[in-house]
Amino acid sequence: MKIALAIFNLLAGLILTRFTVSKFAAWPISVAAFNDMAKPLGIDPTFFRIGTGFIIGYAAISFFTNFLLLLLNKVEQRKTTVLFAFNNVYAIGAMIGALLSEFFLRTEIKWMLVYIAIAVISIAAANLLKYRNVALPLLRKQVAA
Repeated sequence: MKIALAIFNLLAGLILTRFTVSKFAAWPISVAAFNDMAKPLGIDPTFFRIGTGFIIGYAAISFFTNFLLLLLNKVEQRKTTVLFAFNNVYAIGAMIGALLSEFFLRTEIKWMLVYIAIAVISIAAANLLKYRNVALPLLRKQVAA
């Protein structure tokens, strides 16, 4: 199970890296999408695109970090468990934001992006479920402190 979870984390990181690059490199499809989505918000589409690139970029780094923690069996150590839990909660939040943008800001929903976001949420949730006895109590203590 741990190896499969590590591979899924690596895949999620790679997929999110592709979306990060498309935003920072201003691929035409990404620019057009953010021009469309920025209109209802009344904000600069370039700022929106670059900001989203940073959000998704950190989520990609989080999954690469999770991959290494799983591969090196470091998830259950106190310091890295908090990082592991935070990475997954952050990724879930970023993908919920992506889903909200997809459903409420786009004029036409891109279903493949919805499926990818759901898959990424599922991987992060699987991480938390697998290590819930270790990660969640520590995360609660960090939030309460």
